[in-house]
Amino acid sequence: MKAIAPQHREIILASSSSTRKALLDRLGLDYRCIAPDIDESPKGEQHADALALRLAYEKAQHIAQAYPEAIVIGSDQVAWRTQTPQIFLGKPLTVDRAIAQLSDNAGQWLNFSTGLSVQCLARQFAQSVVAHYRVQLRDLSRAEIERYVAQEQPLHCAGSFKCEGLGISLFAQMQGNDQTTLMGLPLIELCTLLRQLGLQLP
Repeated sequence: MKAIAPQHREIILASSSSTRKALLDRLGLDYRCIAPDIDESPKGEQHADALALRLAYEKAQHIAQAYPEAIVIGSDQVAWRTQTPQIFLGKPLTVDRAIAQLSDNAGQWLNFSTGLSVQCLARQFAQSVVAHYRVQLRDLSRAEIERYVAQEQPLHCAGSFKCEGLGISLFAQMQGNDQTTLMGLPLIELCTLLRQLGLQLP
């Protein structure tokens, strides 16, 4: 059977996230999105890195098993506060929880562990990494928080903000090597893994 060239393998983003889709669009690749159906709740992980890595791997694995010839990209992000034990910051899902989350974290440093897994079962390829980013929120007033949440509705975002939008106005500082890590799909790391599979980027 003739081998499939890397540039002609189907690429699948294991996600329904519009933000991750917009990030992957930057690379100019042909791909499609399939949302994996997995349980995203913690399973005893004590560190955000372990949780983000497992979820990214499981998302990619779930789709790769159904499409073994494809190159599958999975990613997941966990926000957390530097405490012992770590406090994981999930998606608020409601306006009240988003306001509460931003109020609790105003003036604080927040850490983001973004897991990335690229898999192609036909090539026996499965590589996973965790990338990191940090932001410090300003001392925010209740009015600022309520205006922000009302305008941007960051209800499905860990940390209750979208840094690629109005959320940037909430920050005092940002620290990291790749801002796309904070946005949920670390493109520098992704390009490295895709090159290992033989894709030409650019």
